[in-house]
Amino acid sequence: MTDTPTSRDPEKSAMEASALRAWRNRMGWSRDEAAGQLNLKRDTYKKLENGQRPITARLAGEIDRLEKLGAGKVQAPVADARASIHVVGGGTIVHVRNHLALAAPAYGSTAREIAGICTRLGHSTRLTLTRMADVSSPYETNDDMARLAGEIVANPHTKIVFWNPAICDFNGMIDDVAPGRKAQRMKTAAGETTMTLTPADKIVSGIRRDRKDIFLVAFKTTTGATEDEMYLAGLKLMKGAHINLVLVNDVVTRMNMVICPEEARYHVTTERVEALEGLVEMALMRSRATFTRSTVVEGAAGVEWASGMISDNLRAVVDHCIQRGAYKPVQTKTRGAVTAGHFAVRGPDGKIITSRRWSNFNQLKENGMVLIEPKGRDKVIAYGGKPSVGGQSQRIIFEEHPTLDNIVHFHCPLKPDAPDNIPLRDQRPFECGSHECGKNTSDGLREIEDGIWAVMLDQHGPNIVYRSDVPAARVIDLIERNFDLDDKTGGHVHG
Repeated sequence: MTDTPTSRDPEKSAMEASALRAWRNRMGWSRDEAAGQLNLKRDTYKKLENGQRPITARLAGEIDRLEKLGAGKVQAPVADARASIHVVGGGTIVHVRNHLALAAPAYGSTAREIAGICTRLGHSTRLTLTRMADVSSPYETNDDMARLAGEIVANPHTKIVFWNPAICDFNGMIDDVAPGRKAQRMKTAAGETTMTLTPADKIVSGIRRDRKDIFLVAFKTTTGATEDEMYLAGLKLMKGAHINLVLVNDVVTRMNMVICPEEARYHVTTERVEALEGLVEMALMRSRATFTRSTVVEGAAGVEWASGMISDNLRAVVDHCIQRGAYKPVQTKTRGAVTAGHFAVRGPDGKIITSRRWSNFNQLKENGMVLIEPKGRDKVIAYGGKPSVGGQSQRIIFEEHPTLDNIVHFHCPLKPDAPDNIPLRDQRPFECGSHECGKNTSDGLREIEDGIWAVMLDQHGPNIVYRSDVPAARVIDLIERNFDLDDKTGGHVHG
């Protein structure tokens, strides 16, 4: 190998090190493979990608040439119908009149990069781009993308979907003429006119409607938003469409962040490549999780919050947490205000009384609780509604800690000066509600004082587990001295 492309041309290009790394991702190459394609020593290439050496104009030209030639491992469309990972990108249009359409411009660079990362890591990946990003593509309009989404869902091999197309958010109509590619053509001689915009259907919301086994990654764009505004926008998208991960990026500030169902934010950075690589890594880790879907018995009554089946010391602790604002609601389009977290009490004959999913715990007296009956690891019967997503964690904790009876979980951080040395467990690899998350939680529990065990899930929240004979005042005191109930992990959700 030689360093000829960099040593003979002193002219520095405008290409930055992060752009070189993004190019390598799009090509699906390892660092060694990229160095070989550019006829560079590995150490030289490493310095270029780390920003330790400038990228010359000649080298930038060779990089561009290789990409235009399609020399990388990722081709679009990839004709592997058995691929477990689907990456979709590019912009779309919505026809209004003949020779007049609305457009959501996007040219597929993010989708290419994600597909390249997945391919480089050895995963069978199908990249599908719209016609805006690939002239040979049969997918151009919103309707085409809805058809594509249906095809992906119908494919039994689909495991992970990175849904990255820019879908037109609106349909357009002028006067009373039905919109379409061959609709009556407008005439400039007619002068000014008005178009009526109506919101388009959200295609992404249908992907997991009947395929909860699909791990869905979606994307949200903001313009000039604060980090908290980005977080809230991504969280609302996630909760409204059963999405597993959302990458939010702001086109003005260049900030990126990955948001997950635990309402945490990861990879908060202006380094786009770092965010995308982190996103793919999280998706690959979390998609391996095991879930048990509950079967709700229609018409069956739940358990009232005042019921004698619920221990007094659970009720007192949860009521205290509610009064202190530990359960902070986020407003969703389809379910109204909902809160994160969960709590439960050990019931009779192996049953568990748990909090209700997709509810507002601040209205617990009105909503009540759900009785669940685990049937081993793979089946749960629920009476009174959809049980908490934390039901599997509760089952595992009660099985592995037979002397403990109550579980309280909320999304509040440890105080910086927390005195009790609460153990900390990494949450990033695990989606809440999975068996793996439950096992991670149970394994992390440590007895903090007599009859009270606890663990802090990093960027998620604590689980406090205790016996039914422990006075509620002791549990409340432990919570108050260790956790900041005024704050929320991930960030506040008002707005």
